[in-house]
Amino acid sequence: MARKRSQVLTDGERRIMDILWRRGEAPIRAVADELAGAGGAANATVNTMLKILETKGFVERRKEGRAFVYAPTVTRAQARSSALGNMLAQFFDGSPEALAQHLLKDTDLDLDKLEAIERSLDDSQEDTP
Repeated sequence: MARKRSQVLTDGERRIMDILWRRGEAPIRAVADELAGAGGAANATVNTMLKILETKGFVERRKEGRAFVYAPTVTRAQARSSALGNMLAQFFDGSPEALAQHLLKDTDLDLDKLEAIERSLDDSQEDTP
């Protein structure tokens, strides 16, 4: 039986998305060249991964000459929210409180950082109508 396709970015897909978010759009060759500089991937691998990203709805493509140019269809913030929602559902029974408790217990957040987060949250709530 085929494995269900994940709607969360894998590490390799996220590296490609980082390039597309930074550049706005890019042909396969440019993405492969940039990945090659970081220990990279072959054109065929990048092509396959971009097709998967297109199937998942993270990118769209258009033909330019003989090449396909890919552009993100979601922002980094949208991908982050989707991944966080998936993680909440999968590991914390959908409870943001459980995630917050986990972060407080397992990280070195001090009182100053917590107060800064609270101020940031207060500011963002004031900005929403």
